[in-house]
Amino acid sequence: MYEAFYGLKEKPFSIQPDPDFLYMSKRHSMAYAMLEYSIRNQAGFSVISGEIGCGKTTLIRHLLNNLGDDVTIGLVYNTHKDIANLLEWIMLAFGQPYEGMSQVALYDQFQRFLISQYAAWKRVVLIVDEAQNLTPNSLESLRMLSNINADKDQLLQIILVGQPQLKDLLRLPSLQQFAQRVSVHFFIPPFEIQDVEAYISHRLRVAGREEALFTPAACKRIGEASRGIPRSINILCDMALVYAFSQGAPQVDIDVVEEVIRDQSEFGVLAIG
Repeated sequence: MYEAFYGLKEKPFSIQPDPDFLYMSKRHSMAYAMLEYSIRNQAGFSVISGEIGCGKTTLIRHLLNNLGDDVTIGLVYNTHKDIANLLEWIMLAFGQPYEGMSQVALYDQFQRFLISQYAAWKRVVLIVDEAQNLTPNSLESLRMLSNINADKDQLLQIILVGQPQLKDLLRLPSLQQFAQRVSVHFFIPPFEIQDVEAYISHRLRVAGREEALFTPAACKRIGEASRGIPRSINILCDMALVYAFSQGAPQVDIDVVEEVIRDQSEFGVLAIG
């Protein structure tokens, strides 16, 4: 809609996870470094958590794009508390047979899969997204799977990604043994206000525009209203561009941002701070 008017090749503020637009803030860079470290050093369990919309899934997709052929990845992303058999979902994630098999047969087949990958000099990494939805029993089953080893080598590495509730879940007394297996853990917080302008400029550059489009005052107000959460920043920036385009404005200034915030507070389903 507004792309050509502002010299953009594509929409810069989509809320869909896109690793091409990943902005490596200090905390995101540290989280990514921890993930790389955990994989290279065969950490049994790694945990990455953060607020909703803080870029966890985008960071994981960036990681997947940069792993070599020596790593076999399985991704379980539709977790919920009513999952009856997590191992079936894990088998599905790795493209292994699972239908009509007993629990013992599933475990045996998965163990054979891990051994075959090890024999082919491949590491196996399971990534569980939205892991805060798992039950303590499901987490305990993951711990049991992590016991499949070959001498000193870890045959399965598990990365749990989730919202802040994941930290609370792992602190339950019943999961003390599980928590002791976590080698790497990191929390991604919302952006600081000073990061927001750099984040907005970064996404605009990726979309094809080098010249500043949002004024510093507008960026600061967006940071305040979004509370530094990237997904909320994207929503607010996208709407601000629509408003500015409709007015024929060459830039998005604080007046445009304030108008968006007022309209959303009065007419929107979800108010923006």
